[in-house]
Amino acid sequence: MKNYSLLFVIIYCLISGCNPKESTNTAINETEDALESRIDSILSKMTLEEKIGQTAQRGKSSRVKELPEELKDAVRKGEIGSFLNIMNKEDAKELQRIAIEESPNNIPLIFARDVIHGFKTIFPIPLGQAGTFDPELVELGARISAIEASTYGIRWTFAPMLDISRDPRWGRIAESGGEDPYLTAVMGTAYVKGFQGEDLSLPTSMAACAKHFVGYGAAEGGRDYNTANINNVSLHNTYLKPFKKAVETNVATFMTGFNDLNGIPASGNTYLLKEVLRDQWGFDGFVVSDWNSIIEMIPHGFAKNEYQAAEKSAKAMLDMEMTSTAYQNNLKTLIEEGTISENQLNSMVRNILRIKLRLGLFENPYFDPNSDILYDQKHLEAAKETALKSIVLLKNDNNILPLKREQRLAIIGPLADAPHEQLGTWTFDGEKEHTITPLLSFKKDSIYNFKYSQGLSFSRDKKNAGFAEAIQTAKNSDIILFFGGEESILSGEAHSRANLDLPGAQEQLITELHKIGKPIVLILMAGRPITLTNILDKVDAVICAWHPGTMGGDAIKEILSGKVSPSGRLPVTWPKEVGQIPIYYNHKNTGRPVVPDEYVHMDSIPIGAWQSSLGNTSHYLDLGYLPQYPFGYGLTYSNFEYSDVSISSKSIKKGDTIVVKATVTNTGTVKASEVVQLYFRDMVGSITRPIKELLRFKRVALDAGASKEIEFTFNTDDLSFYGVDKKWIVESGDFMLWVGKDAQDTTHELTFVIE
Repeated sequence: MKNYSLLFVIIYCLISGCNPKESTNTAINETEDALESRIDSILSKMTLEEKIGQTAQRGKSSRVKELPEELKDAVRKGEIGSFLNIMNKEDAKELQRIAIEESPNNIPLIFARDVIHGFKTIFPIPLGQAGTFDPELVELGARISAIEASTYGIRWTFAPMLDISRDPRWGRIAESGGEDPYLTAVMGTAYVKGFQGEDLSLPTSMAACAKHFVGYGAAEGGRDYNTANINNVSLHNTYLKPFKKAVETNVATFMTGFNDLNGIPASGNTYLLKEVLRDQWGFDGFVVSDWNSIIEMIPHGFAKNEYQAAEKSAKAMLDMEMTSTAYQNNLKTLIEEGTISENQLNSMVRNILRIKLRLGLFENPYFDPNSDILYDQKHLEAAKETALKSIVLLKNDNNILPLKREQRLAIIGPLADAPHEQLGTWTFDGEKEHTITPLLSFKKDSIYNFKYSQGLSFSRDKKNAGFAEAIQTAKNSDIILFFGGEESILSGEAHSRANLDLPGAQEQLITELHKIGKPIVLILMAGRPITLTNILDKVDAVICAWHPGTMGGDAIKEILSGKVSPSGRLPVTWPKEVGQIPIYYNHKNTGRPVVPDEYVHMDSIPIGAWQSSLGNTSHYLDLGYLPQYPFGYGLTYSNFEYSDVSISSKSIKKGDTIVVKATVTNTGTVKASEVVQLYFRDMVGSITRPIKELLRFKRVALDAGASKEIEFTFNTDDLSFYGVDKKWIVESGDFMLWVGKDAQDTTHELTFVIE
């Protein structure tokens, strides 16, 4: 699969005439000393105003058709370093021409865009892509996104989002890799490699941006933009891990979050941006604020005005300001007054120039506005493959799936034919005209006998006017396919939800359909886990398709038909009710962990019972202690058995490498894929450790009856943690390992000791 990246570069270059084996950027091939000398040379020629200009990112209103003269003049004077959301090719070309030919030092612009999970060819939302547990496929999707977006001159994307997300109420969980730091780091690495390609200077490469640094996904109550309180140990052991991995993968840029972390907004947080990111990790790219987040430190109560906001962000080493003008209006005065040194500004500009040089923009600033390889057939095939592998089968009572060809189908629900909605959040450039919906996919296939009745006009529709027709359609069928969930606008930024049930009258319609007595397959399209407690017993099968993108309809049909066995796994724990949140697999044990045999449900308590602690363990009386579905969970149309699970040594020393092996056998009757997961637990530590942590995973596709030995290799350093002494340590002691199908599978257990 890794060869696909080079393949698409070659395809692009055949069209555009570039040489995929030769960098167009001479600077990228220079030594670091030579690169820094080149930056020194550029800086030495710049005025203070021009340096400040490099820190400014601007955009153009979509309501303004012509390119404003004042915007062109600002570029001409060197007052802008980057643009976002310039989607008119001629505008982008003209702005770059002015920068190269008319600005004082001919410094090129970077054009940026939110290319999150596709440009024109839309892939599943990032949460769905995390569910593939297939980083090579995720890398391919990012590579395709870069190839398509770069035809518009876009050389910088605000992705991947690496926020650990343990609260599905938060709308931006859709944009995340889920709750696990290891999985998020692996997928983040794949995105960075895909966006940036083998060579950042190639015209099909985009600078990636690790966001939101840091803790944004831990906002209180899942309310976007809210406060995050994370102790320093948890910050390093959980929330910072994916970002550190991004630096190790040479991510070009970082973006700060909107949130405050432990009382200090991320855009003015010196500890995060200077001490951790620069001093400890050695990051040498540049940091951009999120939209207006510098001046939003004023309503946070951290800065009294724009002047102070600019001062705090600059001192924290935030290099570029997105859209707001605190730097533009105040940096010169701050420097003249001696509050900030010009050397500090030089460092900020140096970071920006370094990335522009690595992108090859000084040598090759232009793009070909006539190039166009959008919706290439191979792009569509990759989007379909990703959707197929992202779909998670959650329930399949009595093997109701896959469908049988002779069955009469009733296709019902607000998302059966909603081309815009299935693209998901952050798809500014996706076009619904290119979307294959489930209904359209079934219409293309003459094998199935089906009738369609929408029932509800959209996911939030509370009217029952369409119920009667839907019920009649269902009565004349053998099986009901209900396509429900939430519209794309209900997840994403600023779209937090307090109630995670199916919106609108979907539950009522499902309840009425259940009364007919026909089996119901619920296909969910959503940007987050949906609580199903009210209807789970009314449906026979449940498929989570997330928001699957352009080719989602074909992928869903192939899963339903059995042409492909589902293989997606949950990248986030699925709650029964909102009251369980936050709920995640890698929690601490507590001093009173649940004892299953002693758990007492609320309905089992006698009336007038004597006051007691009812089991003395950490649980809910009404919902118990288990989620609806655990992290890593997902069914297939087959069965897998594990055997010969072994470890290379039961006693090892620090620094040693450990090998864990297991034989996986497909004991079913169809070809299917299993995601084999390796978890560990540090039993006793100087700080309490999680009950489980994902250590490795591997996808394996096996024909019916076939077996394969899976091997996991890791070092004791992979078991390290950040302690109270602010150091990463590996401690001696007892460890446990589990090889299994999900985070709750403890069937195959191993133990070892670090001496």
